[in-house]
Amino acid sequence: MTLPPDLVIFDCDGVLVDSEPLTNVVIRDNLARHGLELSLEEILETFVGGTMAGVMQEARAMSAQLPDDWVDCIYEEMFAVLAQEVEIIPGIVEVLEALDQASIPYAVGSNGPHRKMEITLGRTGLIERLRGRIYSREDVPKPKPAPDLYLHAAARAGVSPDRAVVIEDSPTGARAAQAAGIPCFGYVAETDPARMTPLCDAVFDRMQVLPGLLGL
Repeated sequence: MTLPPDLVIFDCDGVLVDSEPLTNVVIRDNLARHGLELSLEEILETFVGGTMAGVMQEARAMSAQLPDDWVDCIYEEMFAVLAQEVEIIPGIVEVLEALDQASIPYAVGSNGPHRKMEITLGRTGLIERLRGRIYSREDVPKPKPAPDLYLHAAARAGVSPDRAVVIEDSPTGARAAQAAGIPCFGYVAETDPARMTPLCDAVFDRMQVLPGLLGL
């Protein structure tokens, strides 16, 4: 790994915006209405970092009675909550400012749809910093844990994968970075460090320390 990197690629949910506690409650309550009772801890361990299509498939396998339009319906529930309540991850603005001062570009790579990021990044005031560098699983053939999304972001920036760094908070995303050959720093403020440490080059629990980890 070469530090500082030539590009930093951020996951969105749980790294830039504190959306996961909100969406996990929506998922828990929705699945309960469809016959599958799970705790928030079980929701976190089972689903975080994946796609809603993946959640639907796995929840059906666990006995949830979900309609065929469930993904569209659950997103509408999520979007309504996020538009009213989502907040920024503490310290992330200072990280982006440090990257700006060092003239290091950054991008976003999320398994969520563009519409979701427009809501969360728009409400938190980050979207103008990131516009034109926001990539979704909608932009690539396969979502994380496949490497497609992170390779796409690096290619769009004209940066070799081994010269980039990914910031992730889920094992699914960390595996995507691994598969892409991109070093990964795991943000573990809300994630069990034991799940991230084997997959990451470093783990940290406060955004305030990330500039130092990046060699800024």
